[in-house]
Amino acid sequence: MRTLGPLENTDPERIGRYRLIGRLGAGGMGQVFFGRSAAGRAVAVKRIHPHLAADASFRQRFAREVTAARQVSGAFTAPVIDAGPDDEVPWLVTSYVPSLPLDEAVQAYGPLPEASVRVLAAGLAEALVEIHRVGLIHRDLKPGNVLLSEDGPRVIDFGIARATDGTAATQSIIGTPGFMSPEQVQGEHLTPAGDLFAYGAVLAFAASGTGPFGEGNMPTMVMRIISREPDLSAVPESLRHLVAACLSKDPQGRPGPGEILDYLGDVHAGASWLPPAVMTGVQEQVAKVNRALATSAGDPQATGGHQRTEALGAGGLRV
Repeated sequence: MRTLGPLENTDPERIGRYRLIGRLGAGGMGQVFFGRSAAGRAVAVKRIHPHLAADASFRQRFAREVTAARQVSGAFTAPVIDAGPDDEVPWLVTSYVPSLPLDEAVQAYGPLPEASVRVLAAGLAEALVEIHRVGLIHRDLKPGNVLLSEDGPRVIDFGIARATDGTAATQSIIGTPGFMSPEQVQGEHLTPAGDLFAYGAVLAFAASGTGPFGEGNMPTMVMRIISREPDLSAVPESLRHLVAACLSKDPQGRPGPGEILDYLGDVHAGASWLPPAVMTGVQEQVAKVNRALATSAGDPQATGGHQRTEALGAGGLRV
């Protein structure tokens, strides 16, 4: 799990209206903090790296993508709730969802059972309906960007990856080996259908514990994605046809998220949509978030009078 570390001397105490509690990590776009709103809401705050902030074209793309991302309001996303794209160092805030990232959950507890994968399939399809509705393409849908929460999955980091296109700090191909479509790995024009290929790969991973094209370095994965058929032997038979259709080499052959929801029909999630061990892990994250928020508010009952630093999951922004 990602550790909630202490703030460093050079870190601000606040970004916008949000009080920072600790560090969650850093990545290609910026530093991610765990914070709280004025009303005590848990949030993830990403502050863009200064060298990207100095790139005028990046700032324009970032502002445009944030504007679009703030229009996404689906139940199965971790929405962007605030941003400062015009600040000296741009930032954005998403709702923090106490959860386990899918990749970490599968690594710790094994593949998900069929009933859980069906709920996952429906939730991710609903999220893609919302993301595509506002004209966004996720571009990096992968197990690390799928969170498992008490009431269903969440998709995070949608609509932001494209902002780094063309900057010196990023590669020309944005994505994760094994979860990119053939057109993406070949640097071709992307459409929403690319997200559906990644969607199929994520479902295969959830059901089997590995991606449908195995593991390997970028050149190896590119060749497999372009030329090999996916291994779907561990995908439940009731979902294999759907996953195979999503993993079509031809973008035109992939279903849209609305078609997927029609195909799945009503899916009964409920409070026990995850296996007991996974749900316990999620509930532990909920408790840790609550303690961190209480501690930041100066509640000695939360920690017995002592400050605590605990491991928290990504919760809303991956880095």
